[in-house]
Amino acid sequence: MNKKFSVIISLLFILSMISIIKIDSVKAGSYDGADLAEAILVDPSTLVGSSYYDRDQDGCRQSVILTSLGTLMPTNGNSFILLSTGIAGATPITTYESNPGSERGTWFKNKFGQPRDSASLTLELQVPDGMHYLYYDVQFLSTEYPEYIGTQYNDKLTITVDSPSQGQSVYVIDVNSGDFILDSLDIPGTGFDIFAQSGNPHDVDWVDTNPRIPGADAGATALITREHPVSPYETVTVNFEIKDVGDNQFDSAAFIDNLLFSGYAKTEIIARKTVSDLNGGMPEVNDTLKYNIIISNIGSADQDNNPGNEFEDFIPNNSTYVAGSITSTSGIASYDEINNKIIWNGPVPAESSVSISFQVSINSTLVNGSIINNQGIVYWDSNEDGANDAEELTDNPSIDDGIDQDGDGETNDDDPTTIIVYSYEVPTTLIEDFSDDIPGGDAKDMYYTQEWFNTTSANLDDGNFEVASSYHYISAYSFKTKLRLSSGPQYWNYKLTEFSSSINSWEIWFACGDGSEEADLLLTFKNKDDNGVAKIKFEYVHEGTDELTDYVINMYYWSPSHGWMQLRSNYIGGYLHNDWYKLKLEKNLSKIEYSLYQNNVGLVDFISDDQLASSFSGLSKIEWSSTKEPVVCPMFFWDEHIIGLSQL
Repeated sequence: MNKKFSVIISLLFILSMISIIKIDSVKAGSYDGADLAEAILVDPSTLVGSSYYDRDQDGCRQSVILTSLGTLMPTNGNSFILLSTGIAGATPITTYESNPGSERGTWFKNKFGQPRDSASLTLELQVPDGMHYLYYDVQFLSTEYPEYIGTQYNDKLTITVDSPSQGQSVYVIDVNSGDFILDSLDIPGTGFDIFAQSGNPHDVDWVDTNPRIPGADAGATALITREHPVSPYETVTVNFEIKDVGDNQFDSAAFIDNLLFSGYAKTEIIARKTVSDLNGGMPEVNDTLKYNIIISNIGSADQDNNPGNEFEDFIPNNSTYVAGSITSTSGIASYDEINNKIIWNGPVPAESSVSISFQVSINSTLVNGSIINNQGIVYWDSNEDGANDAEELTDNPSIDDGIDQDGDGETNDDDPTTIIVYSYEVPTTLIEDFSDDIPGGDAKDMYYTQEWFNTTSANLDDGNFEVASSYHYISAYSFKTKLRLSSGPQYWNYKLTEFSSSINSWEIWFACGDGSEEADLLLTFKNKDDNGVAKIKFEYVHEGTDELTDYVINMYYWSPSHGWMQLRSNYIGGYLHNDWYKLKLEKNLSKIEYSLYQNNVGLVDFISDDQLASSFSGLSKIEWSSTKEPVVCPMFFWDEHIIGLSQL
């Protein structure tokens, strides 16, 4: 359908409605304005008051507090916020046509009225002594790129600061803004890494997450810092508002973090560098990598094109430059064949950015686990004397190696962009038998050089969550769990997307025994967004007349339709007496098949039931917990653990 025609039809439909529905301001999910404010404020003590509203009446999902999302990482502390005209943080945003958060999604419950989808966070802040500027980091992402460039149909992010002494200052950004220089290939994992199935992103199209060149059907600004003038001691009002303009279907989101006051106007250069595999999946020999470098001038003074190069980046070892692949949004970028490096020269005006990209091919002779390590250098003028006297290393924003390299107290600083090359076939099964772990410690497992499994800390004061050598079935070691309510939740974590695969089965051998008092153990299978996939429960119940010995264990799974459903052993009553068992969960279309096996017996129970709200294929972790506080806590031992995979 023609883009303009679809928009006209939508507008005529809305104008034909007689009634206008009034939408009240509401708070976002479990977050009120204070929650959102504290997630981004460097100094929470400056917060006087806050409020938040959006247009979603089914849970207020247009804002979210996150610790990471693809290439989006906190720029201060351990959290940031997203505001969205769709579902904030929904990934991927291509899932369903009727899902707010997708390129061709519907809208929220104000579909017959005005205004359109919007979200707004308002903060009242007390300016400390000696402070004259308010700063924040912001990045704007939109599915309106590239369809709506040059049109009036642009979602807008508007930041307004009202200062009693300095007046009102406003910053507005949309896809027509000059900082809009990234496309879908540069922002993997954000939900905006979508591609037109037709290969032509300039038309309304069906989209998916399979990389295509051309075909990038969303984009973003660089991560930039903005400043507003204020005065000491006064109370200023800051409003962050994102809203639809002209249509409700094409959604956008705003990253916001690092809100702080400063006593002076900054002059500073930051440089970020990301890499994507244009062949998709895990990096392999002969694949083509695309590097993207964003040089941002977040200061109030222009950086000129001074003598010498403004940027240099050697082509990394184990790769070969792809001839003619270098591009830049301004200035002059070129490949120095003699020194095998990328160079760029040009100005970076105040509060603007330049994007430089180039491609390399992974050398065909590499062995599995080879490293491709890369970091560029920006040369810039820190004192405005016309000479480049300062250097800035490019940083991979998705990496925090835990090392404070420059002594500023932050560990998320100038980390190189690193790729590990894989020359093996993607596995169909992964096995953790705990045999290479250390008894008494936590567990992890690697497939070649890729860690795919790890557990939380084994150091519990009132229980056990650790590798054990004393009791096992198939393997040399097992994993021991002894958890009470006071132990708190513990986790098994999975990193399966690194293999470009999803999970289709999960199985494990385990041992349990009769108990002497009331106790339970819950396994909650979750995806990366912390949503439930499946639930298993072991519960000790009293059966008989002897309070000390007549406790037996029942095993259940959670059915969305019927609640807790028992999985029965071959013993009378279906109880799990002292023995070894194998539990298997397997995805079958929209169902999960639960199979229980018993040592020396075989399959003893099988049930097929619906998944929870989230797909089993997206399993990211298992939360282990208890709701009881037994004095004598029962122990479980977990042996050979097998994950079945299917390639995405």
